[in-house]
Order: sequence, then C-alpha cells, then structure tokens
Amino acid sequence: MYYTYVIKNPKGILYKGSTDNVPKRLKQHNGETLFNSFTKKRGPWELVHLEEFKTRREARRREIFLKSGKGREFLKNKLKE
Repeated sequence: MYYTYVIKNPKGILYKGSTDNVPKRLKQHNGETLFNSFTKKRGPWELVHLEEFKTRREARRREIFLKSGKGREFLKNKLKE
C-alpha cells in the first residue's frame, strides 16, 4: 500500500508527501536521516492527515492535488473538523 500524508509543525506549517512507509518517513522528517531537507530543521512534525492508495501513482497524484489551490482549500476545511 502507498500513502499520501500531511504533517504539521508547531508553527502551523503543513507539508504534504507520499510514501509506502509512514512511520519511517515521519522519523526522517523529524531529522533522523534526511539531509538538507525542508522539514529537517522545522520540526517536530506530527501526522495530521493520511490517505491510503493501492499504487504509488495514485498516492503521488493525490499529493500533487493537495499541493494545488483546491487541495489546500480541501485541507483547510478538513483540518478544521
């Protein structure tokens, strides 16, 4: 399975991505193994949204959508709940 995820830091910054291993990826974002990444020095990050897909391609398409204007609006409304 593949996943599209959204993580949030204490300042309210959202980061969207996709992976096949969410716990490992969250550890990477929190500075364990990523080098010179956007998220490394802006954590700690927490998972705030997760969607599951059968293929990497579907997960990546959803990630791209969530980074678009309509996707950001969707997340804004979703995270208010």
